Amino acid sequence: MKKLYIVKTNRDFNNIISNGKTIKNKYFVIHYKDNNLPYDRFGISVSKKLGNAVFRNKYKRKIRSIIDDYKKDYLNNKDYIIILRKEAINKDFQELKKNFFDLMHIK
Repeated sequence: MKKLYIVKTNRDFNNIISNGKTIKNKYFVIHYKDNNLPYDRFGISVSKKLGNAVFRNKYKRKIRSIIDDYKKDYLNNKDYIIILRKEAINKDFQELKKNFFDLMHIK
């Protein structure tokens, strides 16, 4: 995922979470909001409560890989904040991928 497609600033995160819409399932919470850009942007959050830095980075890499696999399916000019839930720990990659894809097609 290119740096252009990443939500980085705390102000953007808070804006999307407080003013955007939310969809969720047992593994993910996704906040999304329209943007005025010709591309989608993604922010990933994994809580410190779930594990140490190595663990959090591992799951962020998994989520980025899932996003890259389905990038062409959600070209709709939105900002997304993806929050990993505790139930997603120790689930295999294919199950996370399926749940994420199902959740993105709900809206």
